[in-house]
Amino acid sequence: MIEIFNSSLRERQHYLIQKLADCIEEQWMRNLDLSYYSIPEDLGYVEGNLEEERLIIENRCYQTTQFRKLHLELAQVGDRLDILHCVMFPRPNYDLPIFGVDLVGTKAGIGAAIVDLSPVNHQRVLSSDYIKALANLPTIEFSEPRQLPEWGDIFSGFCLFVHPHNAQEEQRFLERVQQYLAIHCQLTLASSPSTCSTHQAEILAGQRHYCAQQQQNDKTRRVLEKSLGKAWTDRYMTQMLFDCL
Repeated sequence: MIEIFNSSLRERQHYLIQKLADCIEEQWMRNLDLSYYSIPEDLGYVEGNLEEERLIIENRCYQTTQFRKLHLELAQVGDRLDILHCVMFPRPNYDLPIFGVDLVGTKAGIGAAIVDLSPVNHQRVLSSDYIKALANLPTIEFSEPRQLPEWGDIFSGFCLFVHPHNAQEEQRFLERVQQYLAIHCQLTLASSPSTCSTHQAEILAGQRHYCAQQQQNDKTRRVLEKSLGKAWTDRYMTQMLFDCL
């Protein structure tokens, strides 16, 4: 049985990141049959320095029958920046979207919060089951929606990208992530693997496109390069954050 270990880093992060990390792992434990995913020894826990501040990165990864990699990353830069990054990569024989969520917190609060179920099939559209389930969720409002980056063609029409302005909006975002993840787990467990090699190749191509677009995130790359160098950052971006089969 998988055991979720306590994180001393999590306890020092923004409370919304703590709550979201707990929520993700609880849903994984409750709904999925987890086993450990092997992380390169030097990429599981990382320390560096960024502009005289300590950078800490903590990664946890699991796998299941349906998912080749469930990745939860927590990171902190001194006392000014807290980060949560999570991606669920399906195996290429399962036609499932990629669940992804990111939070970026500062002393002023959560500056960016994004969650999506990104389609990676040939048509780049969510299945009718996902569309129906997501469309049936209650409408929620945020005072400051944010604009997707230029490389954001990978995201679905249900992508939520906002700057929460208060505790109420932070709670709304947390609840929406919980809803997306619950739907994803439910539909995943009802799915069947594809035996068609052409279909699998299309899914894999979609995942590679997703990873290639995510690797264009200049903000993430700049932070890592300043602290740990370009070569290490290239390896981390391509082998840990957005690795492709």
